Amino acid sequence: MKAYRVQTHDAHPTLTDIAMPDPADGEIRVKIHACGLNFADLLMLSGTYQDTPALPFTLGMEVGGIVDAVGESVTTVTVGDRVAVFGGQGGLAEFGCYDSRRAVRLPAGMSMTDAAAFQIAYGTSHLALDHRARLQPGEVLLVLGAAGGVGLTAVEIGKLMGATVVACARGADKLAAARNAGADYLIDSDTQDIRTEMIRLGGADVVYDPVGGDQFEAAFRACNPEARILPIGFASGTVPVIKSNHLLVKNLSVLGVYWGGYLKFRPEIVTESLATLLRWFEAGKLKPHVSHVLPFDQVADGLELLRSRKSTGKVVIEIAG
Repeated sequence: MKAYRVQTHDAHPTLTDIAMPDPADGEIRVKIHACGLNFADLLMLSGTYQDTPALPFTLGMEVGGIVDAVGESVTTVTVGDRVAVFGGQGGLAEFGCYDSRRAVRLPAGMSMTDAAAFQIAYGTSHLALDHRARLQPGEVLLVLGAAGGVGLTAVEIGKLMGATVVACARGADKLAAARNAGADYLIDSDTQDIRTEMIRLGGADVVYDPVGGDQFEAAFRACNPEARILPIGFASGTVPVIKSNHLLVKNLSVLGVYWGGYLKFRPEIVTESLATLLRWFEAGKLKPHVSHVLPFDQVADGLELLRSRKSTGKVVIEIAG
């Protein structure tokens, strides 16, 4: 079968012929139809992601596909089931073997493209806003990077949870995507000062930050007393230094969020969250935003869309029809 393999860091993955895997005990083999790309894939390529696999490995963290074979002791899914799987790697391939506990059956109305775009983005935002920040109706939620893969889901979920959502993104097109996702107020980070605009709007009670850098600093200074700040990632390339004396003065909380980490020490949190999200999807309350669907031979183009921040929502690679 064909797979995009990372042989060395800081080099493009190469399309390679490798042996078809067989599922071990407790595993399933999935015929992969679509793979969602994530900013973390870029970090894996450079070897800087917290869960970068040992070389060589197949890139691609989350997939939608059909169960093709099952190993011994698998009881939760059967051959032919349509599933979404977060495997952490292995997704940019024609087939992949995964722990069966990572597989989620798809609702009838969910396409493979939506399946490949769903788990990480929606899972991260729901866990962050619900489990970590305990976002309350009527609170003001500031979403940085609001047109990105996770940012748009934070806007959607924040509105569903009853918050007033302020979306910060770069340029009119990205702000339009955030508005369509339900944002109440918009801040153009290219032309407006985030701190000034947030103070004008009454300050932030919760900050959702996948960007870091100067935007974190501006949002930090616009927080209300007892605000909760959620570092999700550092797309700016700069990890901010937090001034603990300012935390003290305003009684602020900084709550780190790594969705994949919960699968290792409290997987039930992820399971419950995904169940809620799939119910919302079936009820028509969530509408995954995929800006680009590219064929299997255009993985490099998909990664460049993430690197250059030219996409909104998710970029998905279509592997099988």
